[in-house]
Amino acid sequence: METSLRPGRRPPQPALVSPPPEPSGGADGNERLTAGAAVVLFVLLAVEGVTIVFLRPLFSVHVFVGMLLIPPVVLKVGSTGWRFFRYYTGRQEYVRNGPPLLPLRLLAPVVVVSTVAVFATGVALLVVGPRGGIVLGLHKASFAVWFVATGIHVLAYLMRVPKLAAADWRPQRPRLGGTSARRGLLAGSLVTGAILAVATIQYAQPWLHWIAAFHGHDH
Repeated sequence: METSLRPGRRPPQPALVSPPPEPSGGADGNERLTAGAAVVLFVLLAVEGVTIVFLRPLFSVHVFVGMLLIPPVVLKVGSTGWRFFRYYTGRQEYVRNGPPLLPLRLLAPVVVVSTVAVFATGVALLVVGPRGGIVLGLHKASFAVWFVATGIHVLAYLMRVPKLAAADWRPQRPRLGGTSARRGLLAGSLVTGAILAVATIQYAQPWLHWIAAFHGHDH
């Protein structure tokens, strides 16, 4: 049978088909991983903050926790970078969730760059020892920028993060794809950080000797 179209009528268009869900959980899974990493960082950074207040007696703890933080930091930067990439390459579910608010998007590069600077200069101080006056100055300056930028970032997401972070650890049916992988990534970042911290704590010794020699009798 021959089919004809009436003048002025368009042929029927094929229905748009949504891409299949990602095994990793897609945008929702990415949010959960980012939130989980954020909670880990919040706890460890709280400990690191205490060591900053009491730096001389807790310098070894400061170095240990600082090195322990590096893999979880890499994980969080990676998960947020993945969201950025998927959104701007037009992945539908990421686009549907929308971008962060404009002020937070503008703040994000400052958070990332200052974070990298704080940890890079911290590691450099372990390498060069107490002679690294310039590096120490850069470490303090980058920390000041990081503290302000990250404080704003944390406050902006404080209400959303706990629920998202806990989602992968509650019994749910059906579970979101990639739950085990996200748990493994979080646990793996902590294990890797602990190994890194144990392997590098010896490099704090020159600083400990310097503190004992020049500040041991300060009150």
